[in-house]
Amino acid sequence: MLSLTVFSVLLAVSGGSYSDSLSRNKFSALAGAAYSSDPQECLTNAFTNAELVQQVSVSCDYTFSDTCSGFVAVSHGDNAVIVAFRGTTNFIQLITEGNAIIFTLKTPFPAGGNVAKYFYNGYNATWEGGLKDSFLNATNANPGYSIWITGHSLGGAFATLAASEIVSLGYAPAENVTLYTYGQPRVGDAAFATAHDNQGFESYRVTHSQDIVPHIPSELFEGYTQHKSEVWYNNDMTVGSTYVECDADESSSCSDSNWFDLSISDHLHYFNRSVSGFGHAGCVNSFEKWIVDRKLDEKVNAIWQQKFTEQRKAAAKNSTLNF
Repeated sequence: MLSLTVFSVLLAVSGGSYSDSLSRNKFSALAGAAYSSDPQECLTNAFTNAELVQQVSVSCDYTFSDTCSGFVAVSHGDNAVIVAFRGTTNFIQLITEGNAIIFTLKTPFPAGGNVAKYFYNGYNATWEGGLKDSFLNATNANPGYSIWITGHSLGGAFATLAASEIVSLGYAPAENVTLYTYGQPRVGDAAFATAHDNQGFESYRVTHSQDIVPHIPSELFEGYTQHKSEVWYNNDMTVGSTYVECDADESSSCSDSNWFDLSISDHLHYFNRSVSGFGHAGCVNSFEKWIVDRKLDEKVNAIWQQKFTEQRKAAAKNSTLNF
């Protein structure tokens, strides 16, 4: 485990740099707002002159009876068109149960590489369910505005796909697009990560201490890998906390240095607050923090450590057979 007394920042491919203030006060609030049935409350409390354009909720995966959601908004105070995707309770339940089957089937992604079919189906249903049209209308009505895309957990996976597709289809130039995700799982294979990295927009995967989800599925499972760039807070993420920025798809200098004692609690809490709880409370700090029972953390950790072990053994066996 790294001891972080200072932080280092390595610039991303796009030439930008991560902003703790922007992440803490803007993007994470939007990721939380996606959990609310009324995102306008967060937009009013956390932004200046911001308005909800549309919120969409759809049935996104008939196999697991999951519901996916996201919203489009415009912040005139920030000159930004916003796309935010929600995480889901069912996804956390699947993670808790160690259900690796959701990562087994992959599908080609139009911008390059292959991604988990579960993620692509959910993203596509939400995006085509009204978000895309609202996004295009908002960008046409506000030419020159920046494009902010975000999400937590499953929502982070969807946000990654959205940012990549928006740039690849020419809906917005790469230099106008900024992606911040929180507790994002591995979305696709190395070819997808490379295609994503080469698009050149600002892209940051924020990870919290021992959050288990960024390590799911195992890097050795079906070729899954993360994309650039990771920003790791190995602490409680209170104001002034240090962080490390790693300009790499996978780096042992960031959260990949965690091998044991991974945590669901760290996944649910970013910037010392419950992501979904903050959104439900209208993005004000007068809310009760969600507490995750230590026994649940231990149960989930045990399940996924076993899964990681199985996946490493399978990868090693395949490597021997292919030698």
